[in-house]
Amino acid sequence: MDIQDLTHVNAALNAISVVFLILAYRFIRAGDKNKHRLCMLIAVGVSTLFLVGYVIYKANSGFAKFGGEGLIRPVYFTILIIHVIGAISILPLVPFTLYRALTGKFAAHKKIARWTWPIWVFVGISGVVVYIMAVHLYPYAPV
Repeated sequence: MDIQDLTHVNAALNAISVVFLILAYRFIRAGDKNKHRLCMLIAVGVSTLFLVGYVIYKANSGFAKFGGEGLIRPVYFTILIIHVIGAISILPLVPFTLYRALTGKFAAHKKIARWTWPIWVFVGISGVVVYIMAVHLYPYAPV
């Protein structure tokens, strides 16, 4: 496996985390706290693997260049900037929200989870969108 393969692995991990976040939401809305907890723990685990892979990739490869030209450039960079801001915000929010749940502070957990969950889902989806745009649709090709 080459270091460049981590981009594909990381995108898959992002997508998997979103699936479990959506399942967790559906389970808690249905009142199934056990399945909600399991899905959230899986989402946290998958997201942790993503973060490790992301740091390894960035430490060895730096930042990818975007090859799109014209109107798509500001679209891509707008998505990317919002994604990065969201990603930075969930770094403390996810463990804080998880801590409140694991310590049984469910009212406080629910209060913060109303913010954490949608930001986390957005970051996961926008991460996959950024990956598709930069790696598959508009890869950088040096001239």
